[in-house]
Amino acid sequence: MRYLHTMIRVTDPDATIAFFNLLGLQEVRRMENQAGRFTLIFLATEADMNGPGERAKAEVELTYNWPAEDGSAPEVYTGGRNFGHLAYYVDDIYETCQRLQDGGVTINRPPRDGNMAFVKTPDGISIELLQDGPALPPAEPWASMPNTGTW
Repeated sequence: MRYLHTMIRVTDPDATIAFFNLLGLQEVRRMENQAGRFTLIFLATEADMNGPGERAKAEVELTYNWPAEDGSAPEVYTGGRNFGHLAYYVDDIYETCQRLQDGGVTINRPPRDGNMAFVKTPDGISIELLQDGPALPPAEPWASMPNTGTW
C-alpha cells in the first residue's frame, strides 16, 4: 500500500492555492469535470513531484464544487464536510477489500470497476482505495454489490 493524497473541499481555489504556495506546495495537475460541475487541483511539494502533469508521490487534492446553475447559494462546509478522504494505492483491490470485510469492515463503495473502493475508519473518516496499475477485470461478489451508507 502507498499513500496518495488527502482531499479537502474549498470555496475559493485561488485563495487556497495561494495559502499552500506559501507553505511550499505547487500545483501539479488540474482536472475540470463539466458534467459533475467540479474542479480537482492537486498540489505537492517539490520533493514529492515527479514532473509536470504527473501524479506526485504525495498530494493535497483541492476539490472545488462549482456554484449551482440555478443561482442558489453555494454549499457551506461545516462539521468536517470540507475534509474528503485519504487515498491509498493497493496491489490487489479485491484482496484488500476481502481482507477488510473479513475483519469486520463495511465496504461502503465496493470495487465494482476493479479500480476504486471506499471504506471508513471507526471514526467515520473515508478511505479511498485505488488499484495500483490498470483496473482489474470486474469480479463477483464486488461487481454486483451495492453501496452501503455514505463514502
